[in-house]
Amino acid sequence: MGIAAPRRRALPAIARPSWRRPSPKRLTQSFVLTFVAVALLAGFLSPLIRSASISIKSAQQVNALGAPIYPADTQKFLYNGKSLDVYQVPIEGTVRNLALVQGGRSSSQFIDPQDTAAGVITWQGSYRALSPAWVLAPHLENYNNAWNLIKFPQLLFNTVMIALIGMIGTLVSCTLVAYGFARFRFPGRNVLFIILIASIFLPGFVTFVPTYTAWVFLGVTKPDIGYLSWAPLLVPTFFANAYDVFLMRQYFLTIPREMDEAAAMDGAGPFRTLISVILPQSWPVVIAVGIFHFIYSWNDFFGPLVYLSTKPELQPLAVGLASFNAIRAVREPGVVQAGTMLTLIIPVVLFVIFQRVFTRGIVITGVEK
Repeated sequence: MGIAAPRRRALPAIARPSWRRPSPKRLTQSFVLTFVAVALLAGFLSPLIRSASISIKSAQQVNALGAPIYPADTQKFLYNGKSLDVYQVPIEGTVRNLALVQGGRSSSQFIDPQDTAAGVITWQGSYRALSPAWVLAPHLENYNNAWNLIKFPQLLFNTVMIALIGMIGTLVSCTLVAYGFARFRFPGRNVLFIILIASIFLPGFVTFVPTYTAWVFLGVTKPDIGYLSWAPLLVPTFFANAYDVFLMRQYFLTIPREMDEAAAMDGAGPFRTLISVILPQSWPVVIAVGIFHFIYSWNDFFGPLVYLSTKPELQPLAVGLASFNAIRAVREPGVVQAGTMLTLIIPVVLFVIFQRVFTRGIVITGVEK
C-alpha cells in the first residue's frame, strides 16, 4: 500500500498595493500645486529673464515694435543686389516667410527666399498688415562694452574688498558676542540681550545722520576737502550687529554644554573652547552669516553713495553702475543690463556652492545625539 503524497498548500494571493496607482484627487492636487509653484517661480524670475534678454540686445532691438523677447533683427534677403524685407505671409492656410519685392495697398508681390526660381508671388492685401520675420541676432559685445565703459575691474575690486573685509569683521565680532551671550552667565545678561534685539527694529536711516556727523567730527570723513575712505563702511562691522548675533547665539545654544565641560577638564580655557569645540560644529551658521553680510555689502548702495560720493576710484559696483545707468540708460540699455548681469554672477555662484550649508545654518534645530 503506497503512501499518499502530502498536499501542497496554496500560497495566498499577493494583494496589489493600493499606492501603485494614485487616486484622481491626489493627481489633481499634485497638478495644482506644481502649476502654482511654476507660476510663482516664473513670476519671480521674470525680471531677471527680461534683464538677461535686454543685456544681449542692441538699442534698435529694444525699441523695435513687435520684437520678440529674445534678441532678434528683422530678416533680410538679398535679391538682385537689393536687400528685401521678409514678412510672414499667410498663403493657402499656411504662413510662409516671403521677401517683399513690391508693396501695395490692395496687392503686394513677394518672392520665396527658399525658391527664387518659382518667380514672383502676388498676395492680395497690404503688406503693412503683415508681421515681419525675425532672426536671432544676439549682441554679446554688450558685456565687453560694459566691462570697459563702466571700469568694471576697478569697481569689482572695490566691491570685493569692502565685502570681504566687512565679512571678516562681522564674523569675528558677532562670534565673540554670540559666544558670550550663549555660554557665560553675568549680571544683566538677559536685559542686555533684549536691548540688543530691540535695536533690530530701529531703522538704519534714523541713525544715519548722527553716525555721519560722528565720522565727520572724528575726522575720518572730511567732505569739504575731499578726504573720503572706506572706514565708515568697514569699522562698524567689527562691532557686531543684532541680527547676526541672534542667529549665531541660537545656534550655539544647540551645542550641548557637556562638550564645554569636557574641554575644561582637559585644561581648555573659554577662548580655546570656542576655537576647538564650538566653531568646528558651527560652520553652517558661520557660512550663513558670512553670506548674509557679503550679499548685503555687495548690494549696499546708500552708504557708499554718501561716504564715497566724490571718489569714483573708491566706489563699489552698486554706485558705479547707478551712475552709468543715469548717463546711458536711454542710448545703450543693453550695455546697462549687461553690467547688471555681471554684478549678479559672484553672489549667485556663492549661493549655489554653499546652498546646502547655508540652508542648515538658517534652520535652527536641536542636536541629535
